[in-house]
Amino acid sequence: MILLSAQSALSAIGAVLLAILILLAMITVHEFGHYVAGRALGFKINEFSIGFGPALFSRRSKKSGELFCVRAIPLGGYCAFDGEDGEGVNGMLPSPRSFNSKPPWQRIIVLVSGALFNYITAVIIILVSFLAFGQMVIRIGGVTYPEGYNAMNSFVAGDVIIEAEGEGVYLTSDLTEVLAGKKAGESVQFTVERGGSLTEISVTLRADCTFENSADTSALWRALGLDTEVREDGNAYWQVGVVSRRFPFFDTVGRSFAYSFQIAGTIFRVLGELLTGNIGLSAMGGPVTTIMLTSQIASQGVQNFLEIAAYIGVNLAVFNLLPIPALDGSKVIFCLIEWVRGKPVPRRIEAAIHAAGFLFILAFAVLVDIMQFARCG
Repeated sequence: MILLSAQSALSAIGAVLLAILILLAMITVHEFGHYVAGRALGFKINEFSIGFGPALFSRRSKKSGELFCVRAIPLGGYCAFDGEDGEGVNGMLPSPRSFNSKPPWQRIIVLVSGALFNYITAVIIILVSFLAFGQMVIRIGGVTYPEGYNAMNSFVAGDVIIEAEGEGVYLTSDLTEVLAGKKAGESVQFTVERGGSLTEISVTLRADCTFENSADTSALWRALGLDTEVREDGNAYWQVGVVSRRFPFFDTVGRSFAYSFQIAGTIFRVLGELLTGNIGLSAMGGPVTTIMLTSQIASQGVQNFLEIAAYIGVNLAVFNLLPIPALDGSKVIFCLIEWVRGKPVPRRIEAAIHAAGFLFILAFAVLVDIMQFARCG
C-alpha cells in the first residue's frame, strides 16, 4: 500500500510537471515571437527571460548586449524591450531604438507576433497529431429508440459524425451551435462514416434544442437520442464516445486549420456566455486549475498531450489579443490611437491603465481558482 501510494504521488507530480512544461513552452514561444519581430525591426532588447524570480542561468550577448536568462519560477517569461514602460531612463531622452520611439505600425507588428507564433505552433502541433494519430471525432456507441420511432431517421451504433448541416464537426460545441433553436420533430442532415464509407443521413430530433450554454451536452444528446441509457443491471451506458479517424493528407492540412479556428471560436463563445450570464464564474479556471486540468489530460497519452498543448497555444494567442488592459491587444489599441492622432496617450496614463488591468487579471485568476476549489470541496 505504501509503495502504491508513493507511485501514485510520483505519477501525480510528474503529471503536474508535464503541465507546467507545456505552459512554459507556450509562453516561451509567445515571448520568442515578440523577440524575433523586435530584432527584425531593429528594436533594442534588454533581456529575454524564461521564468521569473532569481536567475539560474544567464548569458549576455557581447554583440547585442542582450541578456538571456533562465529563472527559478517556471510560470512565465518576458522579452524586455528598452523603454517599453516609460519615456526614458532617469529623465533622459529615449534611444531611437527604444520601444516607444519606434513607429506605431512597427510596435503593432511586435505586439501581435507573440500571438502569431503561438497560433502557428498550435497549428503545427495539431497537424502532427492528426497525421500521427488521426483526428478525435464523435462516435455513436448506441441509440435509444422510443416506441413508434422510425429508426431510419436516426444514427446507428458505430456511426462517426463528420458533418452536421454541411458544417464540419470538430468539437461537441460545434453541434450545439448548429442545432441551437431547432425543435423536436425537425430533421437535421448529417454526414457520417458508416461501414467504412461516408453516408448522408437525416436525423429527426427527439427534443427541442434549447441549450443553457455551449457546454449543455445533456440537452444535445437528449435531442439526438444519444443520452445515457440505464441497462437492466442498473448500470448507465453512455452512448457517445470519441475515436481517432485519419483523413487524406490535404484534408488533414485543411482540417488542422479549421480545428484551430473552432478552438478559437469556443473561447469567444465562452466569453460571450460569461458576459451574458449564461455561464457563471464557477465554470472558469485560473492558473492552478489550468495546471491541474492540463496535467490530467496530458498524462493520458501522447495524443492527449498534443491536443492540450495545441489548445493552450490557441488560447494564449486569442486571449493575449483581447483589448484588456495589460494584454497585447490593449497595447495595440493604444498604438492605433497614437497612429490616428499623431501623438500618444500620455505614457503615465497608459502605464497606469495597464497596471490596473494587470491587478484585475491577477485578482480574477485568484478568484476563479478559489471558486473552483470551493466547488470541489
